Amino acid sequence: MNSATVLDVVSVFFAGLLAGMEFVIHYGLRGPSEVLDERAQLQLRQALVLRLRVLVPAFFVPTALLAIAATVLDGAAPGLWLRGAGLLAVLIWSVIRVIGTIPINSATLTWQLSAPPKNWKALVNHAERFHDVGVWAAVFAFACFLSALALKLTAS
Repeated sequence: MNSATVLDVVSVFFAGLLAGMEFVIHYGLRGPSEVLDERAQLQLRQALVLRLRVLVPAFFVPTALLAIAATVLDGAAPGLWLRGAGLLAVLIWSVIRVIGTIPINSATLTWQLSAPPKNWKALVNHAERFHDVGVWAAVFAFACFLSALALKLTAS
């Protein structure tokens, strides 16, 4: 296996971790957390934000950088359009995070558990609409990078 293929595999690995993490957080934690009382919901949100503000960049940054490097190194190898679509999905994911979820997550950390903003649920629900798109952008990016790698390997 050459270095470009190894880079592709590692890129797919990180993209898969990012997509999996996004999917589980959004669809695995969102619903069950809503059965908690308000204080417990806020406490859980704050704890998650504190952990995820480290974990998400730890998976996103390698995903983006490795995908860019793999796309450049692979050049016109089979799957170029899939790698391009995957990069576009990663860009969409990052824009969604910057405009839609980072502001609410940062605000959440400042909320007092005993006296949150009266409209905190509306604010969270607004951010979740962005998260809906972000999750599927991450999943789409993973699928594109995986498909591009499969095309490249079958062409070899």
